[in-house]
Amino acid sequence: MSLQPIRLALFDLDHTLLPLDSDHAWGEFTVKLGWRDAHTHSRANDAFYAQYKAGTLDIAAYVRFATSAVREQGQAKSDLAHARFMEQVIRPAIRPQAIELVREHQRAGDTVVIVTATNEFVTRPIAQAFGVDELIAIELERDAQGEPTGEIRGTPSFREGKVARVEQWLAARGLSWDRVANSSFYSDSINDLSLLEKVHQPVATNPDERLGAIAAERGWRILTLFP
Repeated sequence: MSLQPIRLALFDLDHTLLPLDSDHAWGEFTVKLGWRDAHTHSRANDAFYAQYKAGTLDIAAYVRFATSAVREQGQAKSDLAHARFMEQVIRPAIRPQAIELVREHQRAGDTVVIVTATNEFVTRPIAQAFGVDELIAIELERDAQGEPTGEIRGTPSFREGKVARVEQWLAARGLSWDRVANSSFYSDSINDLSLLEKVHQPVATNPDERLGAIAAERGWRILTLFP
């Protein structure tokens, strides 16, 4: 437990640090593995992704869908597939400028946390690839054998839930918002407006159209990491 004030640098992941959506990409990867029917899975995957961008996603329904291949194939086999996913899809997509942005905050002594609405199975190895130990992601409920059930454990780190999960993360360290000396949050998505409004320095990063308009109106920093 620490009662000392800290400096926080919070990062969304998909389309913020990464120039892609990792959950959507993992779904497409399972199609290529032959784990899912290409037509039906891709159509549903694209529909959920469109809902996310529109701010209308049913997160519980999406997590059940997104974890279906892992549940059917089992955790061990899925872990091996995810290692291939990292090498073939994620690592080639990681841009030097995104790594450097994270390193800038780390060198400044900030506590860097990735806060994402994508589940922990998909994102923990990605956070590690960025050199970030602290990850707030959607946690998966697991059965007695450690296999995911398709349900969410606790509060999903999605929309307003991101604020709640950051507050839980702080509380676990004996902290609260008033013990945060400085905070920044980088995000591309209108879905993250609540957390952007909570921090000292909101940064609209590769913002979608609606977030870009709000950022411009409010004078927030707008950062383009990717062309």
